[in-house]
Amino acid sequence: MTLDEILASLFPKGHAVAVDNEGLILGSGPLERGGVAEIIGVANKTPLGVDGAIKLACKVLEIIATGASGPLLVLIDSDSQRMSKRDELLGLSEYLSHLAKCLILADMRGINTVGILYGRSAAGAFIATALSTRTLTALPGADPEVMDLPSMSRVTKLSLDVLKEKAKSTPVFAPGLDNVARTGAVLESWDPNKSLAAQLSELLQRETVAGDRRDLLGKQRGGRLKAADIASRVKTLATGLG
Repeated sequence: MTLDEILASLFPKGHAVAVDNEGLILGSGPLERGGVAEIIGVANKTPLGVDGAIKLACKVLEIIATGASGPLLVLIDSDSQRMSKRDELLGLSEYLSHLAKCLILADMRGINTVGILYGRSAAGAFIATALSTRTLTALPGADPEVMDLPSMSRVTKLSLDVLKEKAKSTPVFAPGLDNVARTGAVLESWDPNKSLAAQLSELLQRETVAGDRRDLLGKQRGGRLKAADIASRVKTLATGLG
């Protein structure tokens, strides 16, 4: 689906959402059952650099400051993080982590953050946006990956052939929507032939508890077996209850 088609289905009564000249999505739209959804995101497979990350983070903080309780939708069709010398020297990782923490803060303040992945996303851009929301949904055409296999090969020093073999049976090594969903990162895929407004409304009524439960979902789906138990053990030790 195109961004225009997605927005038309999410907000059949109209919306005030636009894509700026930096490829950032900003705006709002009326919900089917009343209230207003705030919207941020990245469009047109734009890489996310320091300028885009701080602009999105500022918008999230502005929404929190208003005391808004409506949902915050994060629409994503990005490249990875912007790999430029300028962005790296300015501290790109800090900007991306700041954006992620702003989205987590919004969730902790009672704003239901919903990621909608409708195109590509990868690496730091994926982690700082879609993966930092309370829930992440996907539409046909979604193509996520935490890291492509050639890049993973350079980092891990494992050969590309070894990684390709591991990717066949280990979802955390493999790109693509099905593999990422098995890790628990994607809660569900939406049907583009049905009203997205209705599917969003149903999700908002169902997912009312703040917090990240992707590790438990990944364990249930068999794609990420250790994360939930390790996180639970760390929390127990950290709180002195073990």
